[in-house]
Amino acid sequence: MHAAHTEPWSKKHKRVTRDKRVTRAGAGGLRHNLSNSYAQPLTHAELVQHTLARGDHALLQAYNDHSLGYTPNGGSLDLREEIAKLYGPKITADHVLVFTGAQVALPTAAYALTNGHTHSIVFDPAYQSTQDAPVFAGSQVTRLERKASNGWQIDVAEVRAAIRENTRFLIINEPYNPAGTLMSAARLHEIIELADAHGIYILSDEVYRLLEHEPRDRLPAMADAYSRGLSCVTLSKPWGACGVSIGWLAFQDLSIRQRLVDVQYFGSACPSRASELQALMVLRASEAILAKNLNLIRRNFGLLEALMGKHAQWLEWVRPTAGAIAFVRFKGPLSSNELGEQLAAVGIGIKPAYCFTDVVTKEKDYFRVGYGEESTPAALDALDAFLEAHEQEWAVRTRSRL
Repeated sequence: MHAAHTEPWSKKHKRVTRDKRVTRAGAGGLRHNLSNSYAQPLTHAELVQHTLARGDHALLQAYNDHSLGYTPNGGSLDLREEIAKLYGPKITADHVLVFTGAQVALPTAAYALTNGHTHSIVFDPAYQSTQDAPVFAGSQVTRLERKASNGWQIDVAEVRAAIRENTRFLIINEPYNPAGTLMSAARLHEIIELADAHGIYILSDEVYRLLEHEPRDRLPAMADAYSRGLSCVTLSKPWGACGVSIGWLAFQDLSIRQRLVDVQYFGSACPSRASELQALMVLRASEAILAKNLNLIRRNFGLLEALMGKHAQWLEWVRPTAGAIAFVRFKGPLSSNELGEQLAAVGIGIKPAYCFTDVVTKEKDYFRVGYGEESTPAALDALDAFLEAHEQEWAVRTRSRL
């Protein structure tokens, strides 16, 4: 069993970027931030414009006049109904629980569905909560490595070999953070069949779903595809509504609903009504917001891909196909940690490997960059200048090692 961690892996990263900051773009931030992983954040004024444009005056009035009383545990009916529209006919408002962000939903599911007698399977490198949520819930945990040499894909044979008699929980993340890659529909179906044969719940972290660079690559939501599946989603990534702080779990199996609600009660049981109403504004303008964000992401991705080609001597990746994130390997004489510190010193933020794994090996020593914001082109220009300024030095150091 993997020992529980005492602090977030990203805590070190936040300390470094704070201590190394120069000419801040905002409170506590660096001038050029390639650390963020979301689409360009919305403003409330934009939400109001979308709401007025479709004549949804009742919603705007509800926001202006809403009560500051408690909302129902698990979210108000109108928001759960709106969320259910994102899924197929098996998902209704009763199959949705609203949380104050996906970060709260992940451990809630783990605590509800695992205990000290169960075994869970997770993957590494990955967002820490997808790895450690069942650890903190007391479950026995097996970590399976995702590898760049395998395109960051899940090895189904390894999953099959890891299953025990008491395996009850499997956490996957598609599109995959930190690499922005996707598995095939066939591989997903194989994993679902395997889990179903052993009575295993699958929690799928789908926070980057709907940001596929090509819509044909989109996988079905786990809540639609599997009777024991749970889809974990947040407004932060595809819609750029980070500050609304709304996420949810969608699932078919109503027998687990009360267990989820009971655990949620001891966390953040009630989202604010203001957040719920803003979430409704976001979801009712979803098509326009996603189209805008995808256009920006595709533009920025072209710039990032050009930078990767220009500096291919020093950078390599498994080319992303979804989201606004990429996992990049630096081939020069620095670890991702050392590179991150040097970049932070000149005002450029990235996320080194230690943000996604507690044991950084050579095979996992990549760094994540985000490219979903309007500020991305300037940040990539700064990264380009940094690489150009140091490539001669790195070439000399690399030759001296030979």
